[in-house]
Amino acid sequence: MHSFDVVIVGAGAAGLFCAGIAGQLGLKVLVLDHSEKVAEKIRISGGGRSNFTNLDVSAANFISENPRFAKSALSRYTPADFVALVKKHGIAFHEKHKGQLFCDRSAEDLIAMLLAECAAGGVERWQPCAVKAIRFSDSSTHGMSASSYEIDSDRGTIHCAAVVIATGGLSIPKIGATDFGYRVAKQFDLPVVTPRPALVPLTFDEAAWAPFAELSGLSLPVEIATGAKKNSMSFREDLLFTHRGLSGPGVLQISSYWAEGTPIRLNLAPTVNLAHHLMEAKGTSRKRIANELAGIVPSRLADTWVSQGQAWGHDWQRPVNEASDKALNALAERLSRWELTPTGTEGYRKAEVTAGGVDTKVLSSQTMESKQPGLFFIGEVTDVTGWLGGYNFQWAWASAFACAHGLAGRLKTL
Repeated sequence: MHSFDVVIVGAGAAGLFCAGIAGQLGLKVLVLDHSEKVAEKIRISGGGRSNFTNLDVSAANFISENPRFAKSALSRYTPADFVALVKKHGIAFHEKHKGQLFCDRSAEDLIAMLLAECAAGGVERWQPCAVKAIRFSDSSTHGMSASSYEIDSDRGTIHCAAVVIATGGLSIPKIGATDFGYRVAKQFDLPVVTPRPALVPLTFDEAAWAPFAELSGLSLPVEIATGAKKNSMSFREDLLFTHRGLSGPGVLQISSYWAEGTPIRLNLAPTVNLAHHLMEAKGTSRKRIANELAGIVPSRLADTWVSQGQAWGHDWQRPVNEASDKALNALAERLSRWELTPTGTEGYRKAEVTAGGVDTKVLSSQTMESKQPGLFFIGEVTDVTGWLGGYNFQWAWASAFACAHGLAGRLKTL
């Protein structure tokens, strides 16, 4: 039988980072993963350059049944801490947009850094190696309670004092995503907040969307919102039209807050007072309405929009100076508050992350240990989901750091 202090299941961002730190803190660590490759999400993220953190991170950038849960870990391991590690390894990086940091060369540099940190901690890694079963036993030694686990794997049975689940969520199944972490939680009677795709494109009824499907590939800055009153959320980001619906950063952001059956609201010209602009144009311009709009929004969108006027009860196929005030005000209202209800999302296949996960009410915010002694959960498998822009990687680093120190503190007292 193989013996380790801790077995970490999952060789992704959180798992590798936790392993490196725990190993360097003096623990004997094994990392298992059913996939042959490590850190595939890092490899494919950010167009291959990995948006590895964000300069401005707080608990407000995350959603969870317990919004305050992430605060402790995030405050103990900050973006500045991770940036210092990146610099230590000589990885060049840059800020791209709104505090988002990317590798200059390749995400492979980041993966190499994590593997080097694991090597520095003497971490052993078995890949590919699937976990078949996990068993728990509780014994008392010299008056002290000591938990232990046996793991049946493809390479034999392993004994360890603690297990860390870092297996991520269900998003992007083609790179090996599974529900393993949720199954382990349920095995030990730990509640799981129902998982769902997040940071994902939204889809619409095919017939209703047909006029806008022709805009596929068109992108523009918008304000996008969903929810009502104190539950409302909005973002100012780019939107992308697709054949089946809407994507782009703004839509991915709002998708994490969107509830099935509810509408989203779009302001397609958030920097302009459209009603005022159109009324001024009526007195000074003889352009057709579509041509007038093309100075504010992309011309393809302007043409499609005015062509829908008849369906919405208005004639916008005329010069702006010939249009009624009512028609122009209706046009401005439609463009600045387009309300539409998605039929669904593109699902886990296109989702960047999974919302929901192991309920944080059974996890320690200080150590990530669950109420099941010696069983820890970190990263995306937990019910903590960040915004688009490097926040989910920062949660991986912060939760892994908290866990590694929790492991060292726990195991060195046994």
